[in-house]
Amino acid sequence: MKPTGTDPRILSIAAEVAKSPEQNVPVILLKLKEIINITPLGSSELKKIKQDIYCYDLIQYCLLVLSQDCSRIQGGWTTISQLTQILSHCCVGLEPGEDAEEFYNELLPSAAENFLFLGRQLQTCFINAVKAEEKDELLHFFQIVTDSLFWLLGGHVELIQNVLQSDNFLHLLQADNVQIGSAVMMMLQNILQINRSKRTKMFLEINRQKEEEDLKLRLQLQRQRAMRLSRELRLSMLEIVHPGQVEKHYREMEEKSALIIQKHWRGYRERKNFHQQRQSLTEYKAAVTLQRAALKFLAKCHKKKKLFAPWRGLQELTDARRIELKQQVDDYVRRHLGSPMSDVVSRELHAQAQERLQHYFMGRAMEERAQQHREALMAQISTNVEQLMKAPSLKEAEGKEPELFLSRSRPVAAKAKQAHLTTLKHIQAPWWKKLGEESGDEIDVPKDELSVELETLFIGGTKPP
Repeated sequence: MKPTGTDPRILSIAAEVAKSPEQNVPVILLKLKEIINITPLGSSELKKIKQDIYCYDLIQYCLLVLSQDCSRIQGGWTTISQLTQILSHCCVGLEPGEDAEEFYNELLPSAAENFLFLGRQLQTCFINAVKAEEKDELLHFFQIVTDSLFWLLGGHVELIQNVLQSDNFLHLLQADNVQIGSAVMMMLQNILQINRSKRTKMFLEINRQKEEEDLKLRLQLQRQRAMRLSRELRLSMLEIVHPGQVEKHYREMEEKSALIIQKHWRGYRERKNFHQQRQSLTEYKAAVTLQRAALKFLAKCHKKKKLFAPWRGLQELTDARRIELKQQVDDYVRRHLGSPMSDVVSRELHAQAQERLQHYFMGRAMEERAQQHREALMAQISTNVEQLMKAPSLKEAEGKEPELFLSRSRPVAAKAKQAHLTTLKHIQAPWWKKLGEESGDEIDVPKDELSVELETLFIGGTKPP
């Protein structure tokens, strides 16, 4: 059955193979290599292309071409080596579907046998060759064929037994040439390594199955032991309980058992619901945090924009509105007649008003900057306090942990150094000088000893645990 949605490139090659003469088929099949190479390895697209190639019998055509006489194939060993690569890549990772039995029992063993036969022919040509260039070219083709065989065995480990029992492989092992022999021994080593890895996987799988069976057996024995102990306990209780209280005892045991089952079931259900809701709860908290930060930032931007927004003037008034406002002004002036004011006094009052407004706005901006500075200092102090609370003691600090006790503030550094020097002087002073001192007494420290640099300790001595 032909697959639906076949790649048009595969259809074109299949139609060309069907219409072309026999001697042109190998060259046409080489177009499959370009299609396979440009498709990503391990992708579903490559798997679909391999299925199309198999369904349109292009793999069988490659196998038939490789079974022909090499001298009759157009392009010689170059074409043959490329066809072996195409055949091995198409067979590995292919899902044959309904024809699985034919694919695994006939096509794959035949492909491996053809690869070995081609290697034997290349071995014979290499031994009979005279020129060094010809030998190098034949050795290159031999390595391509062996690599294709190794790729096929890597995808189908069950073919290793067929290869090791093949007469062609035995003939390759009996080669007298050093170069051919080394290449064959390298291939044999790789094959044995694949077989060893297969046996290791089988051994691990058997051990895993054995461990699972042992676990099931232990669980079964534990259940049987628990049931036996429960029955023995019930029998012992029946011996103790009065015959008239047996039914009451059974009811109490059933109620306790039901409570225990309900408790475990509810705990399991709540834990399951919690694990299911944890991800959504984390996403909700993250969204709330982001929204809060975004709204705070937008409010701050709007406040700054409103504060420093330029004067845009009044909106345009209609003639009726102008007449109404003029009438209101005239009425107000008529009711509140004031003392006459000269133009000079009016300009002075206007200048004073402008100066006060400017002073007010400048002072307001400075107050806001000072407030922001205070908030930044408070945030820095809170961060430093939190780091100090979480930091280990100085004698337990390692690596970069002592950097947690550093401060960039000069007042804090000065106070820290003063406390440090006070502690040192108190420790180093003789005992008779400490007589009569109280714990709250302060020790005077000269000012020249308090010259500090940035990034000094917060506190002197060691931090209590």
